[in-house]
Amino acid sequence: MSAAPESDDFALTRVPESARRPWFGIAVQRFGQVSALSQFLVGSTLGYSMTFSEAALALLLGSVVLEVIMCIVGIIGQREGLNTALLARWTGFGEMGAALVGLAIGVSLLGWFGIQSAISAQSFDALAPGLMPVWVWTLLFGLAVTAIAAFGFGGMQWLANVTVPLFLVLVGWAVVNELLQHNLMDLMTSPAPGPRMSVLQGTGIVAGGLIVGAIITADMTRFNRSGADVVKQTVLGVTLGEFVIGLAGVLLAHAAASGDIVAIVTSSVGLFGLVIIITGTLKINDWNLYSSTLGLVNFIYSAFRINLHRVPTTIVLGVVGSVLGAVGLLGQFSEFLTLLGVAFPPIAGIMVAEYFFVRQWRPDLEESRRRGGLPASAPRIVPATIVIWAVSALAGYFVTWGIPAVFSLALSMVLYTVAGKLGWVRGLGRVDTQAIGIVAPSRTSASTHP
Repeated sequence: MSAAPESDDFALTRVPESARRPWFGIAVQRFGQVSALSQFLVGSTLGYSMTFSEAALALLLGSVVLEVIMCIVGIIGQREGLNTALLARWTGFGEMGAALVGLAIGVSLLGWFGIQSAISAQSFDALAPGLMPVWVWTLLFGLAVTAIAAFGFGGMQWLANVTVPLFLVLVGWAVVNELLQHNLMDLMTSPAPGPRMSVLQGTGIVAGGLIVGAIITADMTRFNRSGADVVKQTVLGVTLGEFVIGLAGVLLAHAAASGDIVAIVTSSVGLFGLVIIITGTLKINDWNLYSSTLGLVNFIYSAFRINLHRVPTTIVLGVVGSVLGAVGLLGQFSEFLTLLGVAFPPIAGIMVAEYFFVRQWRPDLEESRRRGGLPASAPRIVPATIVIWAVSALAGYFVTWGIPAVFSLALSMVLYTVAGKLGWVRGLGRVDTQAIGIVAPSRTSASTHP
């Protein structure tokens, strides 16, 4: 089945200039991603094992790493107007490699969607004990997020505009309520209440906690109007998210001498703490499902030449993820999903190296961008890329010093650039991509900013 690009949120086409959006609204969504409950957990983990100043330094260094990756990958997505899985075809992976990228994104994020739906369901059950079984709450929460994600980028913008302010108000209340019982200066100068952690380890936790979101950042930035907008929204959203939520988690961990932020929040403000957990999960879970859908739509097209409409695909995946979360199956696969996460950093490294240094398929992207469509063809497979991807992912898994995610990303970038300069980056076979469809060039000026 096929659909107009606009109604399909441009899942298999470029986002034209006429559909680009002001940067501030997208920055709210980015902040919503970074200020989710997971970031609260990162902050409490740091606070339990580090002093306040050490945790702040780890948050700063980790934020810089994330912002650099997000800005570079995001600018590529903004220039080309393509989501991550589709862009991968012409940034080193070829059609088969891009299909694997889409499959990895789809499976990984769908799994986390189901797991986080189940986590929120436990909060609903605590809010209304015995009203309904937890599995029913899981289904209801998952289906509610599915309905929002089905509306696409616009629906998720609406959700961010509602949940982000609510989350901030509730978090602020919880923090103030807890900290009023302590001396703030004592908390900022007290030793870590738990086992010690180095700043480098803390930086790795900060960077690793959002590395998948950094890799798929093109899914969001393809709607930006300029590279400057990408930088502004990234610096604002990530910096505020990491420091406002992260440092709040650090202070709460010091105040309660615990790393269990959920227990801290619920004990501080009772039922409203559970609302914090729900809103903090809601805003990240819509992006889990949205990017999962984009990845799987691209995989299905590449593997089977079936052009799925994004909306029904979102609904089907949302139902599947909700059901799997409700029956508890996904909890058994959390280790597998974590393992799958090591495959993501090299994707960004290869894409950046191809787009800015090797430039094997950059001319195809530039020519097609001028006419508002897609390149006429893509390489079927790029063997060197598959090898580099596998080697870098394994290195990220087995190398435990430093920041493994950043190490594997940098390694993939170096290996791909060297392979490109040696002439080893070559595509085998060509695949016609015109059947996907061409978006007519937009006459809307890209220089119009809010």
